[in-house]
Amino acid sequence: MPSLLWILAVLLIVGGVVTLIQGSVVLGIVLIVVGLLVGPGGVSIFNGRSHHA
Repeated sequence: MPSLLWILAVLLIVGGVVTLIQGSVVLGIVLIVVGLLVGPGGVSIFNGRSHHA
């Protein structure tokens, strides 16, 4: 599952960069931010917040 999330994140970021180049700034930034939330840095919206005691 983690490798699938990384692939999804890369696709979102690449799509965001291409969208930025084509001129749609807002959509490009949104795609890049969502890609960063899904993959790198251990931040994933799919894992949820875990509370460790």
